[in-house]
Amino acid sequence: MTKVSTLLCFDFGLSNIGVAVGNTLTKEARPLAILGAQNGKPNWDKVSALVNEWLPNAVIVGNPINEGGESTDLSARAARFARQLEGRFQLRVELHDERFTSKEAKSRAKDAGHGGDYATAPIDDLAAAIILESYLTSET
Repeated sequence: MTKVSTLLCFDFGLSNIGVAVGNTLTKEARPLAILGAQNGKPNWDKVSALVNEWLPNAVIVGNPINEGGESTDLSARAARFARQLEGRFQLRVELHDERFTSKEAKSRAKDAGHGGDYATAPIDDLAAAIILESYLTSET
């Protein structure tokens, strides 16, 4: 019998970090929260509260590589954030390709009636859910 794992996913950004939760049984994810960040630095107490609430077996961080698959300045910062998560919470953390997830998140948000103003109504948590769904379905 396969053990069911709970996973948290973070969509790293400089001003917002989207968070989603999912599991390996259903291979589904749902948006959970959007954490404000100062130049990519989150409020670690809020991150800790989410980790303590959900007790994930692992954490996934979206890797914002470019369309050609090369690293960017933001992907280096996301990798640093992933290492900080691993060090602070002693959890397995994996980076996962997040190419095209912003486009997918905007499409889903529009279909759900979002007005398109992502500055005042961000969808980073939805992007995190899409990243996590991609990770979960790639693991089969």
